[in-house]
Amino acid sequence: MPVSVDRHRAQIGAILEGWGMPPANAAAAADGIAWADFRGVKSHGISKLPGYDVWRRDGRIRVEAAPRIERETPVSALVDGDGGLGYAAGRLAMQTAIAKAQASGIGAVSARNSAHFGACGFYTEMAVEAGLIGLVTTGTAACSVAPTLGMEAKLGTDPISFGAPAEGDDYFLLDMATTTVAQGKILNLFVENQPSPPGWILNAAGEASTDTRDYFDNGGFITSLGGSLLGSSYKGYGLSVMVNILSACLSGSSLITDPLHAKRPGHPNNIGHFFLALDPGLFREPADFRRDVSTLIDSLRATKPLDSATPVMVAGDPERKAMAKHAKEGIDVAPNMKAKIRALAEDAGAPWLLEEEAV
Repeated sequence: MPVSVDRHRAQIGAILEGWGMPPANAAAAADGIAWADFRGVKSHGISKLPGYDVWRRDGRIRVEAAPRIERETPVSALVDGDGGLGYAAGRLAMQTAIAKAQASGIGAVSARNSAHFGACGFYTEMAVEAGLIGLVTTGTAACSVAPTLGMEAKLGTDPISFGAPAEGDDYFLLDMATTTVAQGKILNLFVENQPSPPGWILNAAGEASTDTRDYFDNGGFITSLGGSLLGSSYKGYGLSVMVNILSACLSGSSLITDPLHAKRPGHPNNIGHFFLALDPGLFREPADFRRDVSTLIDSLRATKPLDSATPVMVAGDPERKAMAKHAKEGIDVAPNMKAKIRALAEDAGAPWLLEEEAV
């Protein structure tokens, strides 16, 4: 039975606090995780908790972490995540970038010694809500993607997000993996014993597969954006390298090409992130900028569709549609995943909150 987004968020926070995470950090993480589920991005929602539980037990995240700024100029900063989940470090980093952009026009913040921080769009939206352009990238713990023409995993899903404000409460918000699909979407199908669509995964021999076990159990790969050389997968491959340069090389975090990346027992993952906030007012009147963004995206939405039942959208529109649905009907969790979350709640001594119908 679906529950309200507030109750959904409360369940996540209760489990995290049950693990010993400081309340402020637990709230930051619960906000980011619930943000994703509320927008229908279930690859980065509550389904991440079982994996986080494994990481904390293996010492790959520090639940008591206290992120801090280690280096700073008027337009830049370096954040150390103290080995914790990346939500608190990510929020600190983007808040810092926004403050610097509001004061100087631009803010660029790099973060290291962090771990998975949820959906990049969560942080990009923070910049957009402040009337700024936002750009966010992150490295990943999982090395799961073979470079184009390769048969050995050397990269991750390596996401990137870009956002810009438009007039009123409208905006453009792109949030994408540099692979054909986010790993979490494959995980959700795997947990529910369902196949993946064609083009998402390859088996260990580099052949196309729809069996999610080929990826999770049998040494397969996720495809780069484009799926194959014929489909221009080298473009996704190139974007992935760009993300790693911004996220890892700039921050001094672990390189994903290191054979021991995120695999050292008892050591934090040391993932890197990058955050940029840019004030359009550096170049022109902000209101004029927002008007032109609205003109552009509204024109795209007005494109004659192939099917009148499925109008043309811009990045951020599907999420807005999901938000309206979930605000009315509540957020549900698939049966097998719900059982996993309930077991986590019981183990953490947290109350079980995912059965009450949303209001």
